[in-house]
Amino acid sequence: MKIATFNANSVRSRIAQIADWLAREKPDILCLQETKVQDPDFPVEAFRAAGYHIAFRGQKAGAGVAVATREEPGEVYYGFDSGKERDEARLIRLKAAGVSVINTYVPQGREVESEHFAYKLKWFGRLRKLLEKHYSPEDLLVWCGDFNVAPEEIDVHNPKGLKNHVDFHPKARAALEKVRAWGFADVFRKFHPGEPGHYAFWDYRVATNFERNLGWRVDHIFATAPLAEKAVRAWIDRDARMNKEASDHTFVVAEFEI
Repeated sequence: MKIATFNANSVRSRIAQIADWLAREKPDILCLQETKVQDPDFPVEAFRAAGYHIAFRGQKAGAGVAVATREEPGEVYYGFDSGKERDEARLIRLKAAGVSVINTYVPQGREVESEHFAYKLKWFGRLRKLLEKHYSPEDLLVWCGDFNVAPEEIDVHNPKGLKNHVDFHPKARAALEKVRAWGFADVFRKFHPGEPGHYAFWDYRVATNFERNLGWRVDHIFATAPLAEKAVRAWIDRDARMNKEASDHTFVVAEFEI
């Protein structure tokens, strides 16, 4: 089984690239974030033509999540099921091919002293409660997405200079760790332990960031122990980032023997 995640930064702008990638890599499950499209305008037919079922929830010009599956998924849930702020365009969960899937586009946080960063930390706490309510660490469960957090110093190109950035701040890393500690393993790090320089996001705002590999690893595939034990490979598709129509992120992939 092949599971992938990709922050598309507009699914409609990236649909040709996504269709080509699906045809080439043939993942069983592809989680998408930052689709930036209202539901009536989502490019459903392109996924159907590629041989995929697609579940999605979005909004205009921001956020948005989707999951493409070869097998028709079971019941699909959107957002949190407790509290007033469901945040449906940032969380989608379903089951396909015997694996439970949670796909998230975690809030970025903007500035450390802002209410947006406080909401980001709260968001991780709500996710931990959702896991405790609906799942067990013994389940075959994968959590994918753009977490907007680089967990370790080796996951950013300049850990000293970025230590107070909202995506590498100690509070953000601690909040992510509390969710991971529920029962997840970082599948990429199973195969690349301690290796720096592996990134899946390079900021557009500096044109040479990709060429100089000034990146971040904020896109992740986490799995519970029973599923992580079945992982046989994990990799980042750097070549896809060289596409002239590429997102500022690229595809992260994990393969499992199931």
